[in-house]
Amino acid sequence: MAVSRGQSPVADLGDTEDQIRRRELTRMKWVATSLLGLAAVVFVVARIAQEQQPWAAYVRATAEAAMIGALADWFAVTALFKHPMGLPIPHTAIIKKRKDQIGASLGGFVRDHFLTREVVGERLGEAQMAERVGGWLADPANAATIGRQSSALVRGVTEVLKDDTVQTGLEQMLTNRVKQIPIAPVVGKAVDVAVDGEHHQVLLEATLTGLSTFLDDNKYTFRERLATESPWWVPEPVDDRIFEKIYDAVSRFIADIGGQRDHELRQQLDVMVLELSQRLKESQDLRDRGEEIKAELLDHPEFRAWSASLWDRIKVGILEAAEDPESSFRQYLEESVVEAGRSIQNDPDLQAKLDAWIVGATGYVAEQFRGEVADLIATTVQRWDTNETSELIELQVGRDLQFIRINGTIVGGLAGLVIYTLSELFF
Repeated sequence: MAVSRGQSPVADLGDTEDQIRRRELTRMKWVATSLLGLAAVVFVVARIAQEQQPWAAYVRATAEAAMIGALADWFAVTALFKHPMGLPIPHTAIIKKRKDQIGASLGGFVRDHFLTREVVGERLGEAQMAERVGGWLADPANAATIGRQSSALVRGVTEVLKDDTVQTGLEQMLTNRVKQIPIAPVVGKAVDVAVDGEHHQVLLEATLTGLSTFLDDNKYTFRERLATESPWWVPEPVDDRIFEKIYDAVSRFIADIGGQRDHELRQQLDVMVLELSQRLKESQDLRDRGEEIKAELLDHPEFRAWSASLWDRIKVGILEAAEDPESSFRQYLEESVVEAGRSIQNDPDLQAKLDAWIVGATGYVAEQFRGEVADLIATTVQRWDTNETSELIELQVGRDLQFIRINGTIVGGLAGLVIYTLSELFF
């Protein structure tokens, strides 16, 4: 409770609690004072009556001792918080005078008797924290709560991060990673994968189909070009005949290659592709050429623009996934939380390991920061206003202290009665 000098530590109490304590304290003060007043009245009456009634002397002695006990305990209780009757009597107003020492002592007490590895370890060991955590996580409602809170956490993290810094770092990391990968061997391995799955044949068939369609769509264009290129003295029917022969031959050739997987040209293509793959993986010239092409691509403005905007797209995707209850991210997160909780619940060995880790980590933190906690308590109490600190403590314990006054009145009266009786019997 951080309260600067001049501020009231009592302000942290709720109004209702504060009022109840004040009423109880006032009531108990009235009871204790009333007993003192009653003892005084009885003393006066008994003092007057003892001349005619000898037994009244015993009452007088009892009331006299009760007043003495009540006054002595009133002085003792009052001296804790203020100067009795406003008189600066030595060793009074103890709390006001020794507030700082009390704060330091309180901090040292907490440090030495609470924030120790043994005390923390014993308490946490009995608490079975791992089992409790597992049960809490295994509840789907709690997992959903974690999922909802994740959006706020993700948004907070992304807002703390500077976009320019993250973009620059991400771009640099991506560029460095790509630079470290030799492109030619990677392409060679990709070619091997394509050949193993005959993907290159599918690509060739698609290319041949497209070429055949292209020839069909542009047949008359090719015929007109032949008419333009043919000598003027060649008859047009001859041009038609030649064109049809060439066109049919090319079309059949393309159809034969596309329809026959064992065609000679396709087999040659397999050999060429495998040779290319081997050269890509082994040829230093192709490796150097691949690195040159890679460097050109990395320096290309379009690539740089794409990499520079990569963080924006990633951030938007992360935020949308975190905030959407139906997103795969949220569902996977909640399922993982529930599964983790059930695993902890059903695995005693895991519980033991987690309990040991919690005890060890908490004990380490307690040992490392126990001095800081003690200093925090001491400096916090030092900043409190002296008068209001005394008032706060009196509100907390003053009601119980009034019983000291009440007991002092009763015990003093009984002691006085016993002493007076003994004096009458033996003297």
